[in-house]
Amino acid sequence: MLPYQLQDVFTNSGAEFLISSKEISQKLNTIKAFVFDWDGVFNSAEKNESRSSNFNEADSMGTNLLRFSYYLKNKQLPFTAIISGEKNQQSFYFATREHYHSCYFKFSNKIDAFQHFCKQHNLQAHEVAYFFDDVLDLSIAKVCGLRVLINRNAGILFKNYMRKNKLADYITFNEGSSYAIREACELLMACNDNFDEVLDKRTEFASDYKNYIDLRNQQNTDFFTTANGELSQQQLNIQL
Repeated sequence: MLPYQLQDVFTNSGAEFLISSKEISQKLNTIKAFVFDWDGVFNSAEKNESRSSNFNEADSMGTNLLRFSYYLKNKQLPFTAIISGEKNQQSFYFATREHYHSCYFKFSNKIDAFQHFCKQHNLQAHEVAYFFDDVLDLSIAKVCGLRVLINRNAGILFKNYMRKNKLADYITFNEGSSYAIREACELLMACNDNFDEVLDKRTEFASDYKNYIDLRNQQNTDFFTTANGELSQQQLNIQL
């Protein structure tokens, strides 16, 4: 699919490109990590009785396929992390099950977590793609390489602020409660120019996918939080 055709597919559904799909493809050539906010990104940001917020398997599959897309293109795993301002048990479970490199929680100043993640993995800020939805994320959006804003129809002035200050590259047409992460992952896979290959090889459980999933599943997740301005690693016992 040609870049302009790809862009039309998404804009016709209501998405907004603040840079072109061709420019997104160019940015992806330097991306080495995918970092996700949690509340409002994988969900509606509503809390359940455990004061956590859930995720869905469609978004989970999307992030896995995106990582496989990166693996096919670069012959190595991308670095992955969740950075949240809150404590969400479901995010701990998700990060552990999906073998993300890091999960940061209770960070009111998220740039601290982002800088720690970059230092841990020898990354430059422009080498990170960030998926986010709200004000607490803007310190990262100002410095990272690729910015995917998860839509919230109620955020009319917020989206205008994002446009005016050029703090996003793409705004999803779906909201966090409606599989926006899956949408964004499919876009980036298409911008990697290997969407069909990813689906074909996953469907066949081809050797490339077996090698990818074996390598992915060797990764253990590190957990970090902050208190009184001090960042600390946490030992969490997550039951899968």
